[in-house]
Amino acid sequence: MTEDDRGTGPLCLVTGATGYIGGRLVPELLAAGLRVRCLARSPERLRDHPWAGDVEVVRGDVTDAESLARAMRGVDIGYYLVHALGTGGDFEETDRRAARTFGEQAGAAGLRRLVYLGGLTPRGVPERELSPHLRSRAEVGRILLGCGVPTAVLRAAVVIGSGSASFEMLRHLTERLPVMVTPSWVRTRIQPVAVRDVLRALVGCAGLPADVNRTFDIGGPDVLTYQEMMIRYAAVAELPKRLILPVPMLSPGLSSHWVGLVTPVPASIARPLTESLRYEVVCHEHDIARYVPDPPGRPFGFDEAVRLALRRVREAQVTTRWSSASLPGAPSDPLPTDPDWAGGSLYTDCRERSVDAPREALWRVIEGIGGDNGWYSFPLAWAVRGWLDRLIGGVGLRRGRRDAARLRVGDSLDFWRVEEIEPGHLLRLRAEMRLPGPAWLEMYAETDGTGRTRYRQRALFHPRGLLGHAYWWSVSPFHAVVFGGMARNIARAAEADAGRPVPEGAATGDG
Repeated sequence: MTEDDRGTGPLCLVTGATGYIGGRLVPELLAAGLRVRCLARSPERLRDHPWAGDVEVVRGDVTDAESLARAMRGVDIGYYLVHALGTGGDFEETDRRAARTFGEQAGAAGLRRLVYLGGLTPRGVPERELSPHLRSRAEVGRILLGCGVPTAVLRAAVVIGSGSASFEMLRHLTERLPVMVTPSWVRTRIQPVAVRDVLRALVGCAGLPADVNRTFDIGGPDVLTYQEMMIRYAAVAELPKRLILPVPMLSPGLSSHWVGLVTPVPASIARPLTESLRYEVVCHEHDIARYVPDPPGRPFGFDEAVRLALRRVREAQVTTRWSSASLPGAPSDPLPTDPDWAGGSLYTDCRERSVDAPREALWRVIEGIGGDNGWYSFPLAWAVRGWLDRLIGGVGLRRGRRDAARLRVGDSLDFWRVEEIEPGHLLRLRAEMRLPGPAWLEMYAETDGTGRTRYRQRALFHPRGLLGHAYWWSVSPFHAVVFGGMARNIARAAEADAGRPVPEGAATGDG
């Protein structure tokens, strides 16, 4: 679209558009008549979103003043939806530097409003005693409030919505464990909020008066302990009653590993969530309603928020997930075929198979790989690899898929990330498991010179140091079983699937 086609409303710069909240906020802003520009380190990851043609996407980073200055030209409202959680022990300094840079550039560019989504902090607890996660969120809010541009800092506790990390943690703990030995934080009071109400508040802040420069607590009408949330989740999901036994000696570190083993949320993400749950996080005001009035029946109560989220999950209409954002520490080296590839050793495993089925049938199998459909070879080997990855702090296999039939660039797919997709032809995945070097898996649906359908598969690994070389040679004896079996079974699945009609695209929603 040209700039003239995008409307005449105020221009919003959205950071974190590849993440859980940002990816849902963009279409809400567009629906409200606002123009949107997205700042992304990897703009290609926004290419396949249904709203991609309605926004401007610029390449940049919140820690890079020059790219921010370019992105902020002509912008009225800036949405700050990024944080450096999990990027290492110095993530607080990274958050601090990024917030200062963003605030300084917003002032220089003449933005009239900043909006930041932070975390609800407990009253009466000195900031130095807070978890690093909450402490950093609070500091970022203070920096933005003091930057000279009117800022609205929205502070939320647990966000309930399909695909949110908090909801996935709650869902899997409750569904998988009818009897739970739990940490003492399950008795801490929390005020959860539905993702729909978070988005409504974020959009509404675009219209705040110029003299408003403050924090707002946002939450739903229910104040519950985590134990009560699990009990009520079970009731809404029509599960048998759960038995919950709190155990005081489970530390946040042990709790995070426990959560990591039971849920798809890895320990690196679970730890800040569980550390935050040690404190009572309850709203102490609802002043946002003076500027963004609550519609009838809003904000949503906990039960209704869970019901909406479960409906989206069951109908495969999850628009974004907690894993939409790149995993901290995941490899980001270019693909070996890219022009700027640095060279060095490159191991490959290539497989090809003729397929007695239309190319479209083969592509359906390729695009449907992973999640509940599995990886078409030696399930035990994939399961063991997933468990080993989780034991060393990786994501494992349990992230699954956002959509059962469709993929888009940037989607997480078990312990892979969709790096490129050419519909009907190529699916390229980048490994996000813990490895001594970057790895990719490519799957092609092609037609050979005789008109027959052909499946081509390529696994690539760029070793880092001696450990990388040792890793490849230690697992290469299993490639014939794992990758060979994968190619063979994908071809067979396509042949068996040849008569199945093409599924319709899934709808979207904010539950």
